[in-house]
Amino acid sequence: MLLRRATPAELGPAGDVTVAAYADFVLGPDDPYVERLRDAARRDREAELWVAVDKRVAGPATVLGTVTVCPPGSPWREVAHDGEGELRMLAVSPAAQGRGVGAALLDLVVERFRGEGAHAVVLSSLPQMAAAHRLYTRAGFIRMPERDHSPQPHVQLLAFRKDLP
Repeated sequence: MLLRRATPAELGPAGDVTVAAYADFVLGPDDPYVERLRDAARRDREAELWVAVDKRVAGPATVLGTVTVCPPGSPWREVAHDGEGELRMLAVSPAAQGRGVGAALLDLVVERFRGEGAHAVVLSSLPQMAAAHRLYTRAGFIRMPERDHSPQPHVQLLAFRKDLP
């Protein structure tokens, strides 16, 4: 797989992958959050959208997964403090789950912020996302209950943090 900033042609497929990956965690196709998940172009304008693509496929790249990197100043940041990096909407295509795509994207974000001198990386996750929590724990993230938050009524998010040496 190849990890890179999303190209304009990959924004639509990246949005579709995000919607598919989050399908079990939204209230159905009419949930307003679905459009936010699908709008990869906005995330790329206001933050940075990165993708994992299958480099074995000829022609247009197949998007296997995606992550939104939220640098300082991005309106997509929710829980980061000064000196911390933040990621949002880590998503892996259901067909590519279990192949290390999520771990590779997570490593990319951690290394990116480490290279920029951040002292930690943070993220938020729904309580029901048990598979994601296992991935974060394996990558060295720990729970930070003091930063749990509720961005909308009836939505509770758990905060995680990885300190960077």
